Amino acid sequence: MLDVRLGNGFDVHKFKDGNEIILCGIKIPSNYSLEGHSDADVCLHAITDSILGASSSGDIGKLFPPSDNKWKDYDSSFFLKKTIEIVNRKKFKISNIDLTIICQFPKILPYSKKMTSNVSKICDLEIDRINIKATTTENLGFLGRKEGIAALATSCLIKEK
Repeated sequence: MLDVRLGNGFDVHKFKDGNEIILCGIKIPSNYSLEGHSDADVCLHAITDSILGASSSGDIGKLFPPSDNKWKDYDSSFFLKKTIEIVNRKKFKISNIDLTIICQFPKILPYSKKMTSNVSKICDLEIDRINIKATTTENLGFLGRKEGIAALATSCLIKEK
């Protein structure tokens, strides 16, 4: 018998002046960066929260609180790797991850293969178990006005009983 769990994660960060946007650990040249306590990788944050949710292990803010300067400017892949250690200790395996990036800017398609490959490497999953896609808000709201980026992730975890 299998114990199958689904978890969702959502994150949003606003733009600030900068020189690169980091999404799924990939640096995208830009006149903007994302504002946040760590490196503000909205994608890895959403993935991390989806895995934590599926394993009933809290959330990224509980484990790595932005109020703690210890996590200032941290690479978000660290948070994801630590989360994977937590779920592995609970005897869960990640089955697959589905990520939707919501933004008007930047265009994601030119970077999606690199993003998929990097998430695959961080999570030690086959590349066909990672799906990364993007959508816009048709110029509506703060995302449509190019004020930031949002990401929504769903992860499936499996444990044999």
